[in-house]
Amino acid sequence: MKKICIFNQKGGVGKTTTNINLSCYLALEGFKVLIIDIDPQGNTTSGLGVDKSKLNYSIYNLFVENLDINSLIVESEIIKNLYIIPSSVELAATEVELSNVKKREFILKNALCKLNDSFDFIFIDCPPSLGFLTLNALVASDSLIIPIQCEFYALEGLSQLIHTVNLVNNSLNKDLYIEGVILSMHDSRAKLSNEIVIEVKNFFGDKVFNTIIPRNIKLAEAPSYGLPIMLYDEKCKGALSYKNLSKEFISKQRRSGL
Repeated sequence: MKKICIFNQKGGVGKTTTNINLSCYLALEGFKVLIIDIDPQGNTTSGLGVDKSKLNYSIYNLFVENLDINSLIVESEIIKNLYIIPSSVELAATEVELSNVKKREFILKNALCKLNDSFDFIFIDCPPSLGFLTLNALVASDSLIIPIQCEFYALEGLSQLIHTVNLVNNSLNKDLYIEGVILSMHDSRAKLSNEIVIEVKNFFGDKVFNTIIPRNIKLAEAPSYGLPIMLYDEKCKGALSYKNLSKEFISKQRRSGL
């Protein structure tokens, strides 16, 4: 049961889009996948067609009330083999509510032990910050995937991101490693986009996935319909790119002994 955090402290880089679509393609390949949405905005939750207004429980109840994580899992109605633990806006208050709790950064890690290897992959979608929720995700994960947009300021903050990972390695999760880097929102016609690709590959080397996610209007539209891209427009460039990314991801797992 591999646990992967989708992480970048910058917003708007494609974390949620990657989490939804990579997870869905892996589920279609027959892997049993659990998505955990710990972003208070809950975009992954709504992007998979889950009506947040009708939920009795969310990941908030795990952090604040210590509910059994198994009771929070919702089976997807649109993709077989896909499950989600939804988010809620109440999550935004957890850092304050749990400020006096000892070892609060281990709450999610300890809860995941109760799943008893029920899934092949767990993907954790983080908020665009380095606060309590993101720290829980980094401590609970085996590895992280970093989406980086091919736009101006894309490289800003990367040094801080790596510094954060190193701090987690040194004090909270010595085994955490970078699974890979995904270049997103790429415009092949733009000189800047192509320059960003070169810079990121120079920075991260072979950690960068070969598949590059293009800027694609269909990818932007799909979440508003509560659908992953393959159910919204399976033939668009965005869908084909995430399909290729999933195959590259699977191949990488098999080479590492999945």
